[in-house]
Amino acid sequence: MIKEAGTIVTKKTIGNTLRREGLKSCSARKVPLLKKAHIHARLKFANEHLNDSEDNWVKVLWSDETKMELFGINSTRRVWRRRNAAYDPKNTISTVKHGGGNMLWGSFSAKGTGQLHRIKGTMGGAMYRQILGENLLPSARALKMGRGWVFQHDNDPKHTAKATKEWLKKKHIKVLEWPSQSPDLNPIENLWRVLKVRVAKRQPRNLNDLEKICKEEWDKIPPEMCANLVVNYKKQLTSDCQQGFC
Repeated sequence: MIKEAGTIVTKKTIGNTLRREGLKSCSARKVPLLKKAHIHARLKFANEHLNDSEDNWVKVLWSDETKMELFGINSTRRVWRRRNAAYDPKNTISTVKHGGGNMLWGSFSAKGTGQLHRIKGTMGGAMYRQILGENLLPSARALKMGRGWVFQHDNDPKHTAKATKEWLKKKHIKVLEWPSQSPDLNPIENLWRVLKVRVAKRQPRNLNDLEKICKEEWDKIPPEMCANLVVNYKKQLTSDCQQGFC
């Protein structure tokens, strides 16, 4: 329509207009494809917890697994260089074919980050229970969760296996009922993004270096950041519902 009217609008003008409207250019977040059953489960979860007090969320110990790529975020870094200097070492990013990465398990609460564990090999149900045994209760004690705390993990088959449920029951650990395909509802995703950016800036050289740096940066995440994620969780749920994401 604008073209037909003979009006020329530059890319810069469009960008400035969008920014004035409060919009900014961002990388699209990756989320699982949701089917109707998933949407209904998310809506049920949100409706059941929209009126929960802040104290309820303070009692939750959130957990998740993530993969830290050895040459992940660094691969998108931009540089300023002179013409014909593209392959000057200071203008390049070292990569290796199948550089790989580390799978990590971590947890956090409103009081701070819990233990971060590197998952070696393929994680099955037995390994998952071993990870919980070595990290879950120690994290809860270190964070002084107190009585009545609740454990959150997603519906991965290893998490919902009969043996895992029995293990949690034997340890008297209450589990938060969680909707499938909903990693975006887990506030730990925000911490994973922070961790990946911080680790990328330190440019780990190998997988052992990556593990060491991950743990160092994880421990540096301030408790205030964790507390803010929990304080704002109700707001996140409300926003998702209003925008039809639940």
